Amino acid sequence: MTADDNLLIQNDSRPIRGWSIVVFLAVLPLLLVPAVWLLRDREMLAMLALFFTSSLIALAVAVAPMGVRALPALGFRPAGFWPIVLGTVGALVVSVAVSQLGEAEGVKQAMDVARTPRLFVASLVVMALLAPLVEEAVFRGLLYGWVAGRWGTTAAWLTSSILFAAAHVEPTHALLVLPLGLWFGWLRQRTGSLWPSLAAHVVNNGIAVVAAAYVSGTSP
Repeated sequence: MTADDNLLIQNDSRPIRGWSIVVFLAVLPLLLVPAVWLLRDREMLAMLALFFTSSLIALAVAVAPMGVRALPALGFRPAGFWPIVLGTVGALVVSVAVSQLGEAEGVKQAMDVARTPRLFVASLVVMALLAPLVEEAVFRGLLYGWVAGRWGTTAAWLTSSILFAAAHVEPTHALLVLPLGLWFGWLRQRTGSLWPSLAAHVVNNGIAVVAAAYVSGTSP
């Protein structure tokens, strides 16, 4: 296969179709409701793991008809080293600035789940790896791709950022998350790739979990 044949490094790709959004929204509750009913451990970390795993499966089902073209359509395209580094540094700056306005609910959640070394490792996997992957793929992959294909990248940037913040539900938390959402969305718009925002999201959440574990006295 030549470089020109590799769909992962092509700038053009099929846009996300509206039916992919519908399928995702339909499949997610079908997976989540029975899974929650069967779940014995109702602690926060287990619930988060279940939610994000179900979301990832629903996303895979939604884009499965696109085949290998789903990856570039979601934004999994090369971005280069410096956009990833600068995007991550920028996210940390935004996160520190936002933290001066109040304690985000996400930090409180991290402190709640990272109570022991075992839970610390599990919370790193769920909150610093699984959660960023799912949130980026859904909001700045699936949603961004659909909106960009219909109304352009600026509309996609704003829409995905606002809905990303709104998905955090609690009003204060949503407002504190919005600047990060705007930054992640801007990275997606400027680079055309999901990797810079995903890397920044992973590092940001990872630092939050480590900091929360340190504050709560957990020894990693």
